[in-house]
Amino acid sequence: MLALRWCTVRKAPSLLARALTSMTNGFQSPPDMSEVRSRLRAIVGASTNWSDHVQAMHERKDLHILLAKQQEDLPPRKMNDSYIEVILPLGSQPELREKYLNVHNSVRFGRILEDLDSLGVLICYTHTKHEASQRSPLSIVTALVDKIDLCKKVIYPDGDIKFTGNVSWVGKTSMEVKMHMLQLHDGTYSPVLDATFVMVARDPENKRPAFVNPLIPEGQEEEEIFKKGELNKIRRVDFSTASLLKMAPTAEERTVVHNIFLNTLDTRTVSFRSRVLPLNSIWMEDAKLKGLEICHPQERNIFNRIFGGFLMRKAFELGWATACSYGGSRPYVVAVDDIMFQRPVEIGSLLLLSAQVCYTEKNYIQIRVHSEVYDSDTREHKTTNVFHFTFMSEREVPQIVPKTYGESMLYLDGKRHFGATMKKSREVEKTTAAP
Repeated sequence: MLALRWCTVRKAPSLLARALTSMTNGFQSPPDMSEVRSRLRAIVGASTNWSDHVQAMHERKDLHILLAKQQEDLPPRKMNDSYIEVILPLGSQPELREKYLNVHNSVRFGRILEDLDSLGVLICYTHTKHEASQRSPLSIVTALVDKIDLCKKVIYPDGDIKFTGNVSWVGKTSMEVKMHMLQLHDGTYSPVLDATFVMVARDPENKRPAFVNPLIPEGQEEEEIFKKGELNKIRRVDFSTASLLKMAPTAEERTVVHNIFLNTLDTRTVSFRSRVLPLNSIWMEDAKLKGLEICHPQERNIFNRIFGGFLMRKAFELGWATACSYGGSRPYVVAVDDIMFQRPVEIGSLLLLSAQVCYTEKNYIQIRVHSEVYDSDTREHKTTNVFHFTFMSEREVPQIVPKTYGESMLYLDGKRHFGATMKKSREVEKTTAAP
């Protein structure tokens, strides 16, 4: 199975991770997730009190003078300068488990998404640390979750979890962060997932882009990691350019759509409108779930907007529920990719979530979750995020069948995302099989 095959890639940490195992960038011992969030509040100057928090954000305007006029004015950094290890002590501190526990007695993946988001931001602040001030003039936010690949079906709630990560590529105002999650089992940490996030730096008021420290790779391994970051950027641009919202489907994709149309025609009539659902299939319009969240101050981030990790958790849980109801059994997440943060979600917003099964193949279910905010004053809906999740069901699932042209485009988009996930799996198998 796809999820299990990926485990073989990271039986041991990479050379870079082994070399950096003992480094925690200023922490006497690896911090836990509560320390990570406390550290972020201190770096930004945020308050845990709602009323004080608003004033603290207003005072950040004075930090404009610390911004670099050009990237060349900033000291270059190395990959190990931003390396951080964080412990989630689920095994050694059982009182933490309830927050992370699901009904299947395993760890809630949505909570892991929240932790990865917080850690990614702290890693970037460590890379851009301003020597002259404890408070950073930068507002660093998540722009994109490029990919999360899992190599374990289940994350157990009774073993300590270790997160590691560092900045792996830097542009002018953006940073790619590589993170790994491992869990303690029989005295050793084994890999659970690999994640790639893209963060962007903005000015103290979170309005304009801001320059970040350049990254200088050292040695062949770091050169390859940095080069992969460049290739990831090119791949993202190419994928966006070929989006079905901008470009027509390829000739092969048009054939796929037309074959689906032909397979659903009612042969008893000579009509384009009369459609019949094939055996063991479900119309796409019947495979969706929706949800609504009122965005309370409790879910705010350090910049006084709704925490991106909270959005990811809610989208994942709705996507999981959709996959569960569609497949009729417990689904396991295999991959998360291409989560775009198109606009921030303000406190007090009405957040509308819509999860759709958009592609299926054997026992795999591709889910797309669309989130938007509703402005009750203007009655306008604005898209904030689009999430893509690949799930694996315990048994083969019905085929999803689009009926309209719009649904057909959703089907093709899901097919593309699933294809990218399978391609990564084949590349991993090829690398693992190499002598």
